[in-house]
Amino acid sequence: MFSEYRAQRLQAGRQPKTVNREQEMLGGVFSVLIDLGHYHHEHPLKEMKKVKLVDRPMGYLTQDEIGAILAKLVGDNRKVIKLCLATGARWSEAAGLRREDMLAGRVTYINTKNGKNRTVPISAALSKEVTQGINRGPLFRSMDYLQVREVIKEVAPDLPAGQAVHVFRHTFASHFMMAGGNILALQKILGHHNIQQTMTYAHFAPDYLSDAVRFNPLENPLDAA
Repeated sequence: MFSEYRAQRLQAGRQPKTVNREQEMLGGVFSVLIDLGHYHHEHPLKEMKKVKLVDRPMGYLTQDEIGAILAKLVGDNRKVIKLCLATGARWSEAAGLRREDMLAGRVTYINTKNGKNRTVPISAALSKEVTQGINRGPLFRSMDYLQVREVIKEVAPDLPAGQAVHVFRHTFASHFMMAGGNILALQKILGHHNIQQTMTYAHFAPDYLSDAVRFNPLENPLDAA
């Protein structure tokens, strides 16, 4: 029954990742029921494999596009974008910051996706800009997500569909690696649970797999003898 339901969901246009999450939640229900002794049969989803995920294209903003977006926005929208670009935060994480979350040139994100707090340093100039005039409580009270989304579409219309404000997080990570940043440091900054998630950005590193150029047979033919 669940297999048929899953097929219908996919046919209706639901993303494989969403369907897999639904399978995890339903599987979790049966796991709890079995542990509590309320379900006395084999786990019904035990042998069901999840839908295979295909890597989606991931876009990022160029320096010119970043400048164009910031030039078109003011106030809290601009400040939240700057925090996302400076720390790799998700829009919701940055937008929900309170004055108490910023101390001594560091910003601490509390309501994160994985539930774990993470702290990222920021420049003194950005800290002053974001906190000026606010001593306590929410830092941002007048964001306009739809306006920001429209500006992104206007400046970078060719970005992969479905990214919207999440492109700021991708942009931070992509530029971080292109500038020679450490992949393990990036994992901690982004708050990824495992390094596999962060490896999505590894190919942006200047020396990524550069040995392929140095040691391929065209560049280094072996002596036939």
